[in-house]
Amino acid sequence: MRRTALMAQVLIVALLGFSGWSWATDRKTQDVSSTVPVTTVVTVLGPNFSARPPIAKQDVNVYSGRMREDLISWVPAQGEKSGLQLAIVIDNADSPTAIGTHFTQIKDFIASQGGTTEVGLFYAVNGSVETESPFSTNRDAVAAKLRLPLGRFAGDSPSVYLSLQDLVKHWPANGMRHEVVVIASGVDHLDPGLDSPYVDEAVEEVQKSGTVVYTIYSGGPQLDNVSFRTDIAWQNLVRISTGSGGQDFFQGFETPVDFDPIFRQINAALQNQYLLTFAAPRSRSKKGELMKIEVRTEQRDVKLSYPSNVFVPGP
Repeated sequence: MRRTALMAQVLIVALLGFSGWSWATDRKTQDVSSTVPVTTVVTVLGPNFSARPPIAKQDVNVYSGRMREDLISWVPAQGEKSGLQLAIVIDNADSPTAIGTHFTQIKDFIASQGGTTEVGLFYAVNGSVETESPFSTNRDAVAAKLRLPLGRFAGDSPSVYLSLQDLVKHWPANGMRHEVVVIASGVDHLDPGLDSPYVDEAVEEVQKSGTVVYTIYSGGPQLDNVSFRTDIAWQNLVRISTGSGGQDFFQGFETPVDFDPIFRQINAALQNQYLLTFAAPRSRSKKGELMKIEVRTEQRDVKLSYPSNVFVPGP
């Protein structure tokens, strides 16, 4: 009797292993007539922002909960697929001194972008973005428009997160990657607490639009004598960047002393990206909805960065 029970257990384990059962179930067994292709940007890097050898489609899987989705394509963002619009957004309420000491580094970063990359320069002002330079491949012309922010009261910016929402909502779809570098203290002057609805809304909007956001914490002495908690401001920026599949950069609660290593790491990310397209179950909501995903690879020493949620359209 014991032997029979033991044999049954062995058989069950063997069958489960043979079928590839795990926490995930292959979506291919589901009805594919109600799926829709969804594309998202995945950054592939090695330790310390190093480049990795190309990763093949068969080395990547995408999951939604326990379901493994059908991977349609995995294409390097190079050549014909290298199109990129890169927005630089500076909070107009930031300290002029904090930003001014990095003018040369910001201009060098603009000049370092690839030939097909269109760069735009914007300032967060009054809950929207003020365009200093529209997207252009003339990087010298864009860099020439760089100016000092006006400070907290002269150039009132109640919430850089409202401005970020304004940018992505009015950013026309054009088949190019949309990515943003936000240079800001991260303070939400409308709601400086732990659970700002404006930060939540900004995370949702960048995920819906498929925009990748990199944040550089520029908080400094101008925050020392006010009631806002600088750690909350920094964490707000972290939420935006990690939720979008980007990266946050922080060099302490004083103004960063050196933007150059930050910009090198952002460039490494921009140059090592893939366009992942998979078949997602179509949303039942007419307005569509966000779907949580996880992208995995068996390759060693590889870090995959991607949005925690992607937008899936409805019927």
